[in-house]
Amino acid sequence: MANLPSTPARLRLWLLFGYCLFIVYASLSPFTGWRDAAFSFSEVLQQPLLQTYTGFDALLNVLAYIPLGLLLGLTLRARWGVLTSLLLACCLGLALSASMEFLQMYLPSRTSSNLDLLTNASGSFLGALLALSVIRWTGLYDALAHRREQIFRQGKTMDFGLALLALWMFGQCNPSLPMLGNVFISALDHQPFAAMKSSPFDAWESIAVLLNLLMLGALLLTLLRNKNQLILILLALLGSVALLKFSTAAVLLKSSAILLWVNSEAMLGILLGSVLLVMMRTLNVVMLARVAALISLAYLLVAHGILDSGTPAAAMSIYHWHYGHLLNYNGLAQTITLAFPLLLLLHLWRVRHP
Repeated sequence: MANLPSTPARLRLWLLFGYCLFIVYASLSPFTGWRDAAFSFSEVLQQPLLQTYTGFDALLNVLAYIPLGLLLGLTLRARWGVLTSLLLACCLGLALSASMEFLQMYLPSRTSSNLDLLTNASGSFLGALLALSVIRWTGLYDALAHRREQIFRQGKTMDFGLALLALWMFGQCNPSLPMLGNVFISALDHQPFAAMKSSPFDAWESIAVLLNLLMLGALLLTLLRNKNQLILILLALLGSVALLKFSTAAVLLKSSAILLWVNSEAMLGILLGSVLLVMMRTLNVVMLARVAALISLAYLLVAHGILDSGTPAAAMSIYHWHYGHLLNYNGLAQTITLAFPLLLLLHLWRVRHP
């Protein structure tokens, strides 16, 4: 059996738990309109394949379950053999998918499908195979684990913090939200090759971006071994977020909306936030936790009490695709903007003592 490092084990479990919640959200949102099912689950399994189904649906279902299979494979391989890990990962992925398809029978906005079950199971299988392949790359695996130990602190609290960092990055991938912002872009500001119309500057959006960046910086300061690396790591994260946003915008948005996520409010907030983060590096753990807690509460007040982020459907006009999955995608991003500061408060409470 492979000797996997014990240090990343908790992080894998946090990521696995978080991704299972993501699948539940994507499968059952908006969680309203529950009713009695008009048919049994056995009828769903027996219905003809390819009924009201598209190639895009199949591809999306496979891709959605590959990370689940990957995380299951990595977690199970730490305790079980190759074949057992593969079979268990496939069975657990299939069980989660079957549970979601069963519950979707009771939602009028959802359609249960046996092909969903098949494609989801295929994604779990491919992800588990990928996990077992990655584990064999011991040199790369050990190098990444060693690099992580050099950059980040170790321990249960730090593992939760790293999982929280991954959640933040996942929420930032949505191209219908401005860079580090939470207000949905609801309409095109201009047409291609035409001058952009001037719009009033919204200082509250800049403040929300500023607070979001400060929350991210505070999280990093609790995780990093060397606080002097903050700016370098922050630049790497923001660069990755910008690349992810541009990539998803290029795939999902209309051509005239590809760069709408870059606006003056976001740039000003990032600039001011970077200056304040340099000053926050001098705070000790106790003071950092207190200041970051106040920042988190201020962000909740501004983002959800003062600014109106709109509904997930508000941004649909800038997408050139109009699949229902995009509403779930936007709704998930909106949920993360609420969950992140609350989870950060929990993390800060756990690290408040040096």
